[in-house]
Amino acid sequence: MPVIPPEFDANPIWQLDQAKLIAILKDSGSSTFQKAIACKRLAQIGNKESVAPLAALLSENRLGHYARFGLEPNPDPSVDEALRNAVPKLKGRLLMGVIHSIGVRKDAKAVDALGKLMYDQDVEIAQAASASLGTIGGPQAGRLLRDGLNRTKIPVLPVVARATLVCAEGLMRANRAQALELYTTLSGPSMPKVVRLAAYRVLNAAASRSAG
Repeated sequence: MPVIPPEFDANPIWQLDQAKLIAILKDSGSSTFQKAIACKRLAQIGNKESVAPLAALLSENRLGHYARFGLEPNPDPSVDEALRNAVPKLKGRLLMGVIHSIGVRKDAKAVDALGKLMYDQDVEIAQAASASLGTIGGPQAGRLLRDGLNRTKIPVLPVVARATLVCAEGLMRANRAQALELYTTLSGPSMPKVVRLAAYRVLNAAASRSAG
C-alpha cells in the first residue's frame, strides 16, 4: 500500500488532546490540512477553550467551513455569541455558512439580526436567513417571517414561505393561535402551491377537531 506523506497523515492529529489541537490552529506554520483535521477533531472533544481559536478561522475561505464544523456541536453558549459576532464581519458564502450554523444551533438571540438579513440585497443571504429563522422558530421569528411574506419577492418569497411553514409547525403546541394565523396567511393565493396545500391540510384538520 502507498505510504501517506506525514504532512497528509490525519491519524496523529486525531490522537491529540484539545490543547494541542488548539496549538495547531494558532500556529501559522500549520498547513490547511492540519488545521482542517484539528477542526474536525474539536467537533468531538472541544469545549469553551476551543471556541475562540475556531471562531478566528470563520473568515478564512479555505477553513471557514471546517471552523463551523468544529463549533456547531460544541455545547458551550459562547459558540452562539461567536457566531453572532461574526455575522457583520462576513460576506458571501462565509456569511451564508455562519447563518446556517446559527439555525442549526437554534440561537433565539440571533432572530432579530436574521430578520434584517432576510431583506439583504444578496439573494442567497436573504434565503439563508429566512431558512434559519424558520429552523429557530418561536413567536418573534414567526412575526418576522409573516412580515417577510408580505415584503419579499421571488426568489426569496418561496424560501420565506417554507420557513414560515416550519415555524408554524413548531408553534402549534406553544402558541396555537399564532400558528393558525400563520397557516391562514400561508393558505393565501399568492403563496407557493406546495406551501398553500400544506397549510390547507392543517387548517382543515383544526376545523374538523373544533367541529367534533
